[in-house]
Amino acid sequence: MDILNIENCTIRYQEQEAAVEHVSLSVGEQEIVSIVGESGSGKTTLIRAILGILPPGGTVTEGKILFQGKNILELDETSLQKLRGTEIAMIFQDVGASLDPIRIVESQYRESILAHRKMAKADCRSLEKEMLAKMHLTDPERVMVSYPFELSGGMKQRVGIAMSMTARPRLLLADEPTSALDVTIQAEVVREMKKLREQYETAIILVTHNMGVASYISDKIGVMCKGELVEFGKRDDVIFHPKHEYTKKLLAAVPRLEGKRFAK
Repeated sequence: MDILNIENCTIRYQEQEAAVEHVSLSVGEQEIVSIVGESGSGKTTLIRAILGILPPGGTVTEGKILFQGKNILELDETSLQKLRGTEIAMIFQDVGASLDPIRIVESQYRESILAHRKMAKADCRSLEKEMLAKMHLTDPERVMVSYPFELSGGMKQRVGIAMSMTARPRLLLADEPTSALDVTIQAEVVREMKKLREQYETAIILVTHNMGVASYISDKIGVMCKGELVEFGKRDDVIFHPKHEYTKKLLAAVPRLEGKRFAK
């Protein structure tokens, strides 16, 4: 059963060439799908269109985006607002930049919860601590009373993931969530995302330029090049039997470890 279907989607910014052209892909219930490609390939534009948050001038000019059978492109702003953060959530590339630097984490976290449901202050606090602990933030109390600048990049990223997952969305969109982190913390964040799928039965679309990360986390992988989805299929098919030359080049660029690039 698919939770999301993108059908023949084309996205343009005003009169420019299409940023995304005739892209079709599907995401099943509880699946993790990675979309891989270099900067400017259209990855972020595609997932922003799912939430209806394209930058000014961006428009879906062709196709459908079906979430649980409903075409998101036909929803009004009120209906989209109900969807955002509850049914579909997004982790942006630099969560730290989206946190208010002059407000403590607890204040911002509570605001994000109350935007989607009514809850007593004490219950909010309990939920925040629970979610932060699940992100392996070992001292949630300290994190909650901290300002963003008092936290490391990895901690802010995990705060952002916790905030995104609090409503237990059916679909999580993650835009390069590990690109600004060092390698050790990248691995932690990716592991946490896999656990989220298991704990909350959440489907995930991960945008990344890192084929190694995609191979570790994904059930399916899509490869984008110059606005087109040049390859899409099951993880093992794409990794071990790539069809497109661009996919082969991306795979060849992944470093080897003990003579191997990927685990079966």
